[in-house]
Amino acid sequence: MRILVTGGAGFIGSHLIEKLLSMDNHVICLDNLYTGSKENIKKFNENKNFEFILHDIINSIDLKVDQIYNMACPASPVHYQRDPVQTMKTSVYGILNMVELAVKNKATLLHASTSEVYGDPEIHPQTETYKGSVNPIGPRACYDEGKRAAETICFDYYRQHGLKLKLIRIFNTYGPRMDKNDGRVVSNFIVQALTGSDITIYGDGSQTRSFCYIDDLVNGIISMMNSDDSFSGPVNLGNPGEFTIKELAEKVIKLTNSKSKVIYKNLPADDPVRRRPDINLAQSQLKWRPQVLLNEGLEKTIEYFQGILN
Repeated sequence: MRILVTGGAGFIGSHLIEKLLSMDNHVICLDNLYTGSKENIKKFNENKNFEFILHDIINSIDLKVDQIYNMACPASPVHYQRDPVQTMKTSVYGILNMVELAVKNKATLLHASTSEVYGDPEIHPQTETYKGSVNPIGPRACYDEGKRAAETICFDYYRQHGLKLKLIRIFNTYGPRMDKNDGRVVSNFIVQALTGSDITIYGDGSQTRSFCYIDDLVNGIISMMNSDDSFSGPVNLGNPGEFTIKELAEKVIKLTNSKSKVIYKNLPADDPVRRRPDINLAQSQLKWRPQVLLNEGLEKTIEYFQGILN
């Protein structure tokens, strides 16, 4: 099978490609390297079933493919807020190009949306039927509303043009190949702990998140792509285990034997107070649920960062 993975040089995309190659697919990685890295995919270069194309999905492209995994978009605030207009273009122009390509090829498109479409949620945990609470003019809107607009485009093409669609909403994910400078809470805490820097908590640390290990997420993504044609989603993919940010900091300090001190700074605007996925739909439709416990996943991630920081 010929499979296109946009954003394939990124953290999630590179793990997805690795799994798809192990299943004897021909995989085309398309990335503009805005946040992705050739380091993440260099191990695939000698694989005859892998090819890399340097390209930005805001521009159209013509390829022959059977499946498209659209993973392309900066996903951490430090990156998507650096050029918010570009982030919105990636979400809107990018998905327009990908749905057009999918329809032309009669290919199945899996679009990676995000838990950020729920905004700062008013219900807990978040179910796929919840419509969200998003500030359309806030500093996070380029990503939050960009992803919401992309979902609209996907389902309009599904209804109007017969797009074969799979839509997932990804919750916080972590693991090896995270960018040490991406500003995400897991990578921030681990890098700070390993370098002996102060561990920075924004707010009082009582806000919660769920953390899904990358291997679990990739299994869920592929299960969704290959699910029955009648199921298009959206479907939440994440780990329903809920931890406060302070609890995460304490776990990282303990697992790294760090002497770092915890310091507190102001909570950024529109930062969600609670975030946890309801995964009942994924369990019933995909027979999927995460297997890796937080401590186990953190140990593997810490080992990775020890390797790149030394």
